[in-house]
Amino acid sequence: MSYVWLVVILVLVLFLLSLALKVVKQYEQGVLFRLGRVIGVRRAGLTVIIPIIDVLNRVSLRIVTMPIQSQGIITRDNVSVDVSAVAYFRVVDAVKSVVAIESVGTAINQIAQTTLRKVVGQHTLDETLSETDRINVDIKTILDVATEDWGVEVTLVELKDIQLPESMKRAMARQAEAEREKRAKIIAAEGEALAADALGAAADIMMAHPLALQLRNLQSLVELGVDKNTTVVFPAPLMSTIGELGAFLAREAAAANVVPAPRGPVVDAAPPVNGAVRPVPAS
Repeated sequence: MSYVWLVVILVLVLFLLSLALKVVKQYEQGVLFRLGRVIGVRRAGLTVIIPIIDVLNRVSLRIVTMPIQSQGIITRDNVSVDVSAVAYFRVVDAVKSVVAIESVGTAINQIAQTTLRKVVGQHTLDETLSETDRINVDIKTILDVATEDWGVEVTLVELKDIQLPESMKRAMARQAEAEREKRAKIIAAEGEALAADALGAAADIMMAHPLALQLRNLQSLVELGVDKNTTVVFPAPLMSTIGELGAFLAREAAAANVVPAPRGPVVDAAPPVNGAVRPVPAS
C-alpha cells in the first residue's frame, strides 16, 4: 500500500514540476504574470514559475510576414485599381505587445489595409505606378507611428500587385504604342538629316573630282553584276554622253550631205561704170 502512495506522490511531483518549469526559446521572450500582474520578462532558457499562481506568455521576436489582401482603391484622378501589398513587422517590446493590444497580427493587418487605401488614394495612377518606393515609405511611416504603442516595429512595406481595369490597360497600350512611333519617326528624321549632310559633302567632293563620279558608277555596275542579273543598267552620265555622241554624228552626216557650190568667175555686184561690165577674178 505504501508503494502505491509513493507512486502517486511521484506522479504529483512530476506534474507540478512540468507546470513549474518552462522553456523560453532563443527567438522568444516570456512575459510573466503573477496573480494577473506583470512582474517581469523572462529571457531565453529555463524558467521556474509558481504553478497556478504564475502564467507565462511567450512572445516571438522574429520578423513576421503579413500579406495585405487586395484593396479596391480610387486614385486621385478617379481611376479604380486593385492594390495588394505585403508588410514585415516584429515585436520589440514583449510586455506592450501582450498588455496594450489583444491580437497584434489582426490589428496590424486591419490598419495596414486602411493605410494602404488612404495613401494610394492620395496619388494619381501614374504616380502609383512609377513612385512605388515613395508610397512604400509613406505607408511604413504611418504604420510605425500607429504601432509604436503596441511594442511593434514595421520593418518593411512593399506594394506587391497593381491591377488595372481592362479599358485602362488598352488606353495605356495605345499611349505606349504612340510614344514608340513618335520616337521611331524622330530617329528616322534624324537619320535622314545626317544622310543629307553626308550626301551634300559627297556631292561637293565629286564636283571637285569629276572622276570620282565615274568610279562610283563603275562600282555600282560591279555590285549589280554580282547576282548574275541580265538587266544592264547605264548610269545617267553615260547616257548623256551617248546622246551627245549621237547628236555629233547627226551633225556630221548632215554636213556631209550638203553639195558645195561650183567654182567660176564671179560677177561683181557693184553697179557698172559707163555701162561696162567689170569681171572679177575667182578667188
